[in-house]
Amino acid sequence: MTNPELLAIRMGHDVPDFDRTGYCGAGFGTMKPFHRVGSLLFLSGHVAQIGAEITDRGRLGADVTVEEGYQTARRTGLNVLGGIRQAVGSLDRVKGIVRSLNFVVCTPEFQEVHRVSSGLSDLFVEVFEPERGLGGRATIGVMALENGVCFETWVTVEVE
Repeated sequence: MTNPELLAIRMGHDVPDFDRTGYCGAGFGTMKPFHRVGSLLFLSGHVAQIGAEITDRGRLGADVTVEEGYQTARRTGLNVLGGIRQAVGSLDRVKGIVRSLNFVVCTPEFQEVHRVSSGLSDLFVEVFEPERGLGGRATIGVMALENGVCFETWVTVEVE
């Protein structure tokens, strides 16, 4: 079995330390970053931001390309990894990604929301490898998200 913490470091991924900086979603309202029930970890919404700064805004099909959206989903995934680490102490405690529910801000005509979410899924597969990193996924095109972000995810993880 691989060591996701070591893989993330070797790949050069900058996973945030929410124990030091605080959960990035705290500025969006009253919520806690995660809730654990037995071996299931439910993460609150994560977006592409560094601290309080939103890094990716816009609308797919208008001013954001599919490739830019894909990269946004990957950056969001780094925050998800930080959320997992905050909740259970180490990425090595992940048994599997159960599912993600993804929201892509887009024009009504845009139909490639799945390609955007693959940025998140691909990151999870790289860090946790396919057996643990590939979970169920749904992606929904929406008209708006908080502060103009173009991608948000909710993730459920099975942990030790």
